[in-house]
Amino acid sequence: MNLFGTLSGRLFLLAICALLSACQSVRTTDAGVVGIDRKQRMSMLVSETELRTASVKAYAQTLKTEGARGALNADPQMTARVRAIASRVVRSSGAFRPDAASWNWEINLIRSDEVNAWCMPGGKIVVYSGLISKLQLNDDELAAVIGHEIAHALREHARERASEQLTSGLLIQGGAAVLGVGRAGADLIEMVYTVTKGLPNSRLHESEADRIGVELAARAGFDPRAAISLWRKMAANDAGGGPQWLSTHPSANSRIRELEVYANRVMPLYEQARPKR
Repeated sequence: MNLFGTLSGRLFLLAICALLSACQSVRTTDAGVVGIDRKQRMSMLVSETELRTASVKAYAQTLKTEGARGALNADPQMTARVRAIASRVVRSSGAFRPDAASWNWEINLIRSDEVNAWCMPGGKIVVYSGLISKLQLNDDELAAVIGHEIAHALREHARERASEQLTSGLLIQGGAAVLGVGRAGADLIEMVYTVTKGLPNSRLHESEADRIGVELAARAGFDPRAAISLWRKMAANDAGGGPQWLSTHPSANSRIRELEVYANRVMPLYEQARPKR
């Protein structure tokens, strides 16, 4: 049977062409010393401006919620420390994106046992106190975390994931309809897609953020080798994780091996930028 000879097949083919034409290849950041030169496919249906607008609203709601329960910037000393470190790392972001200097950056601390931090599109940063207290992070390690999260925003990974998910979701639904496999078949196609394509892309984003993160930290005068001790602590805290191929993050061992390479590469930047004692 010639699927693309049927009406539904021809419509599916037209939909593929429309989706592909709605995507563009972009370079979100300069390569830096760590050599991030991958071009990204972004859907014109997913606007960075819209993502930033949504991020502002979501961030404001998060701050309102955490403020209401007394968890927002509840530790003045820790908050000041986080903001001082993050501000230095933010200033180094121009090496990858000159326009990042004009972003409306915000940096806040949430009191929580959660070992986490994130940076929304446009520079909305949150660090959880549990990340610092549970892992006993020094300033260099905290800079590595913040640099990593800022890197996601600089590379517009959220927009890239949204573009990819929009395209793949429509293709999976259309393909299932053409093949006549129904909802169960579509679920199977989606699972196979996730394991073979979706998760590796997420790991690619994590690796890019690691590499950019160590350079941002080094340019800000923080020891980039601290990223190695950071992820050793993270691995110890998250012992018993599943296999790498079913994870959105690289395994601890492969991550540390890469960090050793790139931390060494940016050491001259650190030597130049670090405070002289």
